[in-house]
Amino acid sequence: MARRRGFALVGIVLALVSGCGTGVGVRSTGPEPVAGPEVSPAPAATGEVTVPAAPGRPAAEPATGLPATGLPAGDDAVVEQVVDGDTLVVSGGIRVRLIGIDTPETKDPRQGVQCFGPEASDEAAALVAPGTAVRLVYDVERLDRYGRTLAYVYRRDDGLFVNAALVAGGFAQPATFPPNVAHADHFAALAGTARDEGRGLWGACGTGAPPAAEPLPTPVPPPPAVAPAPSAARSCDASYPGVCVPPAPPDLDCGEIPDRRFAVTPPDPHGFDGDGDGVGCESG
Repeated sequence: MARRRGFALVGIVLALVSGCGTGVGVRSTGPEPVAGPEVSPAPAATGEVTVPAAPGRPAAEPATGLPATGLPAGDDAVVEQVVDGDTLVVSGGIRVRLIGIDTPETKDPRQGVQCFGPEASDEAAALVAPGTAVRLVYDVERLDRYGRTLAYVYRRDDGLFVNAALVAGGFAQPATFPPNVAHADHFAALAGTARDEGRGLWGACGTGAPPAAEPLPTPVPPPPAVAPAPSAARSCDASYPGVCVPPAPPDLDCGEIPDRRFAVTPPDPHGFDGDGDGVGCESG
């Protein structure tokens, strides 16, 4: 009896083991996911260019006048040539005159090379060398009377406002021509600071500063007025009533007096009436 109970228990155990082998009632979940660092999605591209912060300066650089959000709307181009400090040639051969500023001349035959002109041209070439991508932003008028495109020029890679940078560095002066006055106040403020600090042309050329007053010559007092000496009363010999001939001595000849053919009465001390006809110095 005890042996049959033992066999029964073994049978139950074998049945249970066999049931596990069939998989009945068991769910496979696979490996547990491994938690990793959370990754923020990349921001969507907006096409805007943000001005990078220069050492010790805020992100929105005051000298550029560029909003921190990016470039203003305009036309994109590539610089082909820097003509001088305020004139560029961009892709397509378009000649661009920077609005609102004026740099000293280097190419005008009427004015020659002006003070700080070469330095201004070099600075423009350093800011927007040929091959630089730029954006042209317009004001009211698109062309000047010479057919040049009028534009505010921004450097695309970092948003530098080229017109403003030239004024701030003392390489250009404001030159306001209405109706293109969108940045006139900004340029005037930058130029005021550059002038106060003697930057660029303000220190080298004294542009815009009142010319040094030339010392006035030391006034020379006029000579004291000298009253003319009273002329001695002219003495005229009575023998020559129509003219005034001084009496002798000394004895005078006709060549020593200006008068001719004048009346002579005796005694004729000078002998002007040689033929006695009463007329002196008839010839010569």
